[in-house]
This record gives sequence, C-alpha cells and structure tokens, in this order.
Amino acid sequence: MTAIAILSDVHGNLHALEAVLEAVAGRGIARWWCLGDMVGYGAFPAETLAACVAGAERCLAGNHDLGAAGRVPMAEFSDAAAVALAWTAERLDDDAMRALARLQPQDVDSSPPLYHASPRDPVWEYVLTPRQAEHALVDSPRPLTLVGHTHMAAAWNLTGADGLRRIRVDQGAIALGRGRWLVNPGSVGQPRDHDPRASWAVFDPENETIEVIRTPYDVHGAQAAIRDAGLPRLLADRLGEGR
Repeated sequence: MTAIAILSDVHGNLHALEAVLEAVAGRGIARWWCLGDMVGYGAFPAETLAACVAGAERCLAGNHDLGAAGRVPMAEFSDAAAVALAWTAERLDDDAMRALARLQPQDVDSSPPLYHASPRDPVWEYVLTPRQAEHALVDSPRPLTLVGHTHMAAAWNLTGADGLRRIRVDQGAIALGRGRWLVNPGSVGQPRDHDPRASWAVFDPENETIEVIRTPYDVHGAQAAIRDAGLPRLLADRLGEGR
C-alpha cells in the first residue's frame, strides 16, 4: 500500500501514540512521518521519542523537542510547558539528546515538504488564520505542504480562480486537486479542537488524497500518568476536554 500515516505533536503521550500506531498497522500502512513535538507535556517522553525516531521514515523536531535539547530558551514557553520540559530533559539519556540535537524543524529536501510550524517560521508560527495560511502556501516550494504545531487538524487550498478556501477535514478523504494545499493532521497526544481523540492523517500520494483520522485511546491512563509524575495537573485535565 502506498499510503503514508502523518503524525504530529505526540507530546510524551504514549497511550495515544500506541493506539494510533495500532490503527496505522490495522489499515495496512507501513510508512509514517512525524512532524515534531514528540516530547513535552506528557509522562513518557523517552518512550515516545524513541518510537518516533526509530519508526518514522521522516522525522522533525518541534519547538518542545528543541526546548528539551536546550536549542531554544525555556523562557519562550508557558510556565506549565517549561516545567514539563525541565522534567522531560532530566529523563532523556545521551542517545535521546543526540537524536534531538540532529533533528531539524523542517524537511524540504523531499516532497511534500514538512514543517513543524510553517514555511515562514518552522519552529514557532501557528497557522490558524486565513492570512497565515495564505502566507504559508505562497512561501512553500511545493504544491502540497504538511505542518503541525497548532494541535488542530486543518486543510487549506489556494487557487487562482477561487482564492483561498478552508476545506473541512471531518468529511472523509480530501482530493488534492488543483492549486496549492496546506494540511495539518492535528495532534496525536494533545488535541485542542474539543475532541479528545488522537488526530492524525493518511496521505495517499498515488491517488492524491489525504484524510484526517480520529482514534480513541486511554485518556484516563494518560491523565493518571501525568498526575503520578507530578507534572502540572492542567496538562492532565486538558486531555479529557481536547483543549
């Protein structure tokens, strides 16, 4: 099967990652890419990082990965995120840190180009508004671009005839027709669209389609692990609300 699973923003949530990888395998998909933020927030950073680095065919570093590795300042993060990153860094061994040191927030050498955040700023920019989406589409070197970071699945299409359109991602596979496309698969480990299920996507380059998938997982188990680790409680609470 030519399809490729697109995962992003796992954030140390091993319960969610395992459920998604099981769903990926259940669809007969052997290849997957990771758009970054494997660590941060969740209670299993070493495990999720190892799984992504070993299993993903293409793998990016997100802003939280860079923060854990000391490649961006902790001052750039919210208080809860900084606490979680400090805790995370203490639990990553030398091999994990070496992996984080070599990964980049973008991969533009293959098609489609991958960015953790956006083509303009692959580390920090949240592509949420039509203006931000249009900038990203214009700045990208290819017709299809994949991004993460916002924790919300989205698809945007830009054509000369119709201009910019936001395409619904909850109605099955999207045909990647004319124009330029920007697609975000959402977050595996901390969705923020008020749906607590893990979010990821299936990209079929042969048939030129992409589909956002939602996969239930053991949210209560992930929440309990965060609380047991002594991490900020809000990081556990938000998983149940998908925010």
